[in-house]
Amino acid sequence: MSHRPTSLTSALVTTFDEFVALADYSLMDNLNPDPDASSDGRDHHPRQVFSGHFVPVTPTPLPQPEYIAHSSTFFNELGLSEELALNEEFGRIFSGDLSATIAPMRRVGWATGYALSIYGTEYTQQCPFGTGNGYGDGRAISVFEGVLNGQRWEMQLKGGGPTPYCRGADGRAVLRSSVREFLAQEFMHALRVPTSRSLTLYVSKSETVTRPWYSEGSSFADPDILMDNPVAISTRVAPSFLRVGQLELFGRRARNKAHHLALDELRMLAEHLIDREYQNDIDQKLDFPEQLVELAKLFRQRLTSLVANWLRVGYCQGNFNSDNCAVGGFTLDYGPFGFCEIFDTEFQPWTGGGRHFSFFNQPAAAEANFHMFWTALRPLLMGSGEALEQFDHVRSGFAEAMQHQIQLMWAAKLGLEEYEPKLFATLLELMLRSKVDYTIFFRELSYIPDDISALKKSFYLDTSQELDEQWKSWLDNWRSRVCTGGDVVEVSTKMKQTNPKYTWREWLVVPAYQLAMQGDYSLVKELQQVLTSPYDEQSKQVEDKYYRLKPNQYVNAGGVSHYSCSS
Repeated sequence: MSHRPTSLTSALVTTFDEFVALADYSLMDNLNPDPDASSDGRDHHPRQVFSGHFVPVTPTPLPQPEYIAHSSTFFNELGLSEELALNEEFGRIFSGDLSATIAPMRRVGWATGYALSIYGTEYTQQCPFGTGNGYGDGRAISVFEGVLNGQRWEMQLKGGGPTPYCRGADGRAVLRSSVREFLAQEFMHALRVPTSRSLTLYVSKSETVTRPWYSEGSSFADPDILMDNPVAISTRVAPSFLRVGQLELFGRRARNKAHHLALDELRMLAEHLIDREYQNDIDQKLDFPEQLVELAKLFRQRLTSLVANWLRVGYCQGNFNSDNCAVGGFTLDYGPFGFCEIFDTEFQPWTGGGRHFSFFNQPAAAEANFHMFWTALRPLLMGSGEALEQFDHVRSGFAEAMQHQIQLMWAAKLGLEEYEPKLFATLLELMLRSKVDYTIFFRELSYIPDDISALKKSFYLDTSQELDEQWKSWLDNWRSRVCTGGDVVEVSTKMKQTNPKYTWREWLVVPAYQLAMQGDYSLVKELQQVLTSPYDEQSKQVEDKYYRLKPNQYVNAGGVSHYSCSS
């Protein structure tokens, strides 16, 4: 398995040569390349990939790339200097030009295949060949893996051009979706929700692509115009980009005996997963079946905690298939995502997502993905007796573990020592009837008000006297629990660290990417600053702009309240 070198120096990495020296390709060195792949990485057309864990592929550089932004927060965590972000060679690589690389970095990146399942149902028709062998990273190309500040990271270009998995598409990402992903990843990190991270964002000054989108003032569910969009590349970073869908693909091949190496390749991938994502948590001295049992326990804990955190901050993944589920247990793939403003348990920003991927259904989607994880790895435990029984027991306990995490989360949001189902059920009904703003409501509650006037800041509807009395009764009931036997100031402080003040509001993000399309990145940088401190009381100017209800004109606006996955 891969070795774990330490960073070369504890000082900041300031030069391109110092950065490149940190390269260490555990995936390419320890897993199998596609035996049918070209040696030069010029593998940019749709084709079936029958075996191997990755396809070596070169990204397609942005013509006339222009720097937009980088994450200062993440650069600091990685031990990279701010000046490196503006380094010419560094910029060439992360705008897709690997000709700038020097050893030990490589002039070829890699894309991976994975399977698709939706709520536990396997799909192959998304693949142009009808076999599932053409489904995978269609426009995501990893270009760097290494150890920075003592931790292994993989850096992946989103919008880096076509791969064998592109299914006939152009492999590009538009500036709109790239701005959203760049900002959203760092926002989620600031919310203390496990996530992939943002490194850099570049746009082409000359290349555009045409995508369907919404005309101004449209309230249609589907896009009604075609728009030319600047193409962009955002670099996302994670310990690995291993997905449930990858395990699923290799598990499926092993079950079907697709080729003579199928079971071996599944085991190699599982070993690599443990090495990349769970090395510090799983005792390498355990027999491999026992390691798989521990893996299942740890992934279940991470996944249930992650989804509870999504509910805590109002996040809806929108399309939580197995291929969008990181086996490291963090948020991955900011495509059709959104944050709940007007509270609705069935909130779903993506017009193609349906109720099954809506806000409060995310725990069920997570269980379906965990089921595919369990199904994929079971062939490795056949004949293992007790370990297989324990593995199955972890699967059967998922729903209970998920419920436990959610109850802990609701108790924390309400400042309670333990979850109280009747109190919560009444609150849920009142929130729905009053159409509260999810973030503003819980933030105002965090100040532990003694009357409902403060909570009404979050109401989108005028309430009746009867509803006001019901709110007063609930508030008094809740306060009697919160204010008894504890330090109210301390409870309020904890609640404010659980309930953010600032959230993602699409109607405030849209102007940022619209201005960026005109070459003005000021709003992108402003949002980056505000969203980096979501729990803090910021300036009055920031509060007046970002801590308010959604204006009426955006309530059913296409591209704002709902949008397609056109990116």
